Amino acid sequence: MPPPSGADLRVIPEWEVHPRDVAARLSAGEDFLLLDVRQPAEWTTAHLAPAKLLPLNELADKADQLVDYFEKPIVVYCHHGGRSMAATRYLRDRGFLNVYSMAGGIDAYSRLVDGAVRRY
Repeated sequence: MPPPSGADLRVIPEWEVHPRDVAARLSAGEDFLLLDVRQPAEWTTAHLAPAKLLPLNELADKADQLVDYFEKPIVVYCHHGGRSMAATRYLRDRGFLNVYSMAGGIDAYSRLVDGAVRRY
């Protein structure tokens, strides 16, 4: 089955943001944290500037590094959206107020926004 097109990408508004919205926020210079929860090898393959890398398996031990964004927007991404949704849930359960997963992950960002972002 082929991946969904941009029009077909399902977004759950309460928890997710579309990759095009992330690109628009970045272009506008909005103040938000773009959090990459993939592994360092994945980061080396491709990442979005100005993302901060904090692998999902380290999130529980290092969530205090995000305290400056407790009430500010955080957009979390991974490869396809599963890990970023888990991180979004984890942070929301700990009181972070404005956390969203980027629907479809960096793969969708590459397909729908910027083909120069390497796919893997």
